[in-house]
Amino acid sequence: MRHARRRIVRRVTRLASVGGIVLGTAMVTQAVASEPPVASPRVLAENSGVDLVERLGASRTAGSWIDDQGRSVVAVTDDRAAAEVREAGAMPKLVRHSMRELKSATEKLRSGPRVTGTAWVVDYRSNEVVVRGDSTVSADDWSELTDLADGIGGFVRMERTEGTFTTRINGALPILSTAGRCSAGFNVTNGETDFILTAGHCGPNGSVWFADNRGNEPVGRTVAGSFPGNDYSLVQYTGGRAGDGADVVAIGDGQGVRITGVGEASVGQRVFRSGSSSGLRDGQVTALNATVNYPEGTVTGLIETNVCAEPGDSGGPLISEGIALGVTSGGSGDCQAGGTTFFQPVTQALSALDVQLITSSGPAPSASGTQSAVAPPEAAPGGSAPISGEAGRELLARLADPKNVGPGLLVIGGSLIALVATRWIRTEQDRKAYQRYYSATWG
Repeated sequence: MRHARRRIVRRVTRLASVGGIVLGTAMVTQAVASEPPVASPRVLAENSGVDLVERLGASRTAGSWIDDQGRSVVAVTDDRAAAEVREAGAMPKLVRHSMRELKSATEKLRSGPRVTGTAWVVDYRSNEVVVRGDSTVSADDWSELTDLADGIGGFVRMERTEGTFTTRINGALPILSTAGRCSAGFNVTNGETDFILTAGHCGPNGSVWFADNRGNEPVGRTVAGSFPGNDYSLVQYTGGRAGDGADVVAIGDGQGVRITGVGEASVGQRVFRSGSSSGLRDGQVTALNATVNYPEGTVTGLIETNVCAEPGDSGGPLISEGIALGVTSGGSGDCQAGGTTFFQPVTQALSALDVQLITSSGPAPSASGTQSAVAPPEAAPGGSAPISGEAGRELLARLADPKNVGPGLLVIGGSLIALVATRWIRTEQDRKAYQRYYSATWG
């Protein structure tokens, strides 16, 4: 009877241990499969901040952004608007100047003399208009622009910046023509023909593009675009089709990120840019609706970021968690000292060109790492690349977060210890029983 009770106890212990392992595994799986505790940039870009600004109006708000804790912040000009923002789940910040006043200031700046090498943005966080001048702006021009800013009001801040504001002609992977070297940004379609969306300054209509510098591998021809004013263009594929992997953006080393949609950028959002010169780089959106006075002309409505870029990165894609945001226009600085880079918003370009983004709708494609992710294999830089990037990094971050998987791992560890202990106790009991049996027979 005593041995029977022991067998029952051991079996119950083993069953409980196995059940604990199964339960712990389920807990870890659930933690990995669930959303991370901090909202992603893409989710935040679609949150109530933008909607609140639109609903409350330009006279009661002055923009919205994402703070360092991932919270949506809305600049408001009165207490009633602040209460509405809190009720909607966002954080209000009372400011002095409305968006209407800030935009009026930028319009007055634009109506003044055009000075090449200058740019201005509305800084939502500081509730100011920031005017920047690069190293090419003369002292006289800067003084004249400063007088204009002083006349507008004390909320216009003047800043000097190193380097020069230039278009980044010369991308994620290169396409080449007599106009220069650029990057293919995203694949788009009008339902009948496929195109590459890239920067408008890369070349005028009629520019012929190749995948090699000898002109042996044709890619397509520029058929539409806008620059200056805007900075986008369409390259129609030779043969009319983008081919396999059209929904993937190359990020270097044979890797790619699948594009799942298109969206508007948000101030404070973490973003990634890919280019053939400097590879994959990340940073934050620092301002929207930027105006830049390039030597070739003025471009408005740009996304300003602190992501670095260099000549050769022009036209390349700006993304956040598989969402297409922009194509590289220009900027200042480099990836050693850092700098400012501006992007043409994709939404604006798609609307103006009457095309749609080609997005992911099937299994991940596969192709060699030497091919781009924005054109068909027969017309490199076309093809695709293994899928990786932000999704993989997010999964690893969740696995490394003890808050997500710690309880499950503790359950698994405890169950394994119980199994080992049960096995050891059984072995020890068997050994003692063995000794007792033979000691009895020895006598």
